[in-house]
Amino acid sequence: MPSGYFALGDSMSIDDYAGGPGLGAASLLADDLGIELTMLAADGATSDDVVRRQLGRVTGRPALITVTMGGNDLLTALMQTPDAAALAGAIGRIGENYETVLASLAATGARVVATTVYDPTDGTGDLSWIGLPEIAGGPAVLDTLNDAIRAAAARHGAALADVHAAFLGHGAKAGDITRAESRPANRDLWFCGHIEPNAWGARAIRDAWRQALFTPAP
Repeated sequence: MPSGYFALGDSMSIDDYAGGPGLGAASLLADDLGIELTMLAADGATSDDVVRRQLGRVTGRPALITVTMGGNDLLTALMQTPDAAALAGAIGRIGENYETVLASLAATGARVVATTVYDPTDGTGDLSWIGLPEIAGGPAVLDTLNDAIRAAAARHGAALADVHAAFLGHGAKAGDITRAESRPANRDLWFCGHIEPNAWGARAIRDAWRQALFTPAP
């Protein structure tokens, strides 16, 4: 009988920025479902890290696996070469890693949920808070990445949690995303520390995963 839940990916899944143990998105989902969580996701992890360091640690016959990855790859590429035209290679690499991860996870028989990447700029492309100029076409670059994630999920039978859509309006347009508060009084603000999900953001990711799991396919 399949059992257990593995969370793969980056800080979108973990507890750290939501206020501590048990408060991150994966922990909340595990608590809701009454299922044992194995947290493989790690702060700062890239899609390469998921392939090389996390994927091989999925063992047994899990019932559920969530995947959050790609955002750190894209941010690193932006900081190295802040030019939208130069990001195609990074997006291609993320797409290849998604193919690798989802193909491998499909073989486990688990219910797999892929996750789109949110936009802390709320569609403005303004990255001045990390010392980068506004990048022409920046939001379109993120759309391209999320389209690749959607396509990979469809090819490999994974459910899709559209966190990108859920988070729009809850980033820079809602308040100061650079603050470190995990539970700000402004519950419309879902980010802290620039790009991390605070407690309200973690709940929103959990809700997107639940929706993906329990909404019948069209």
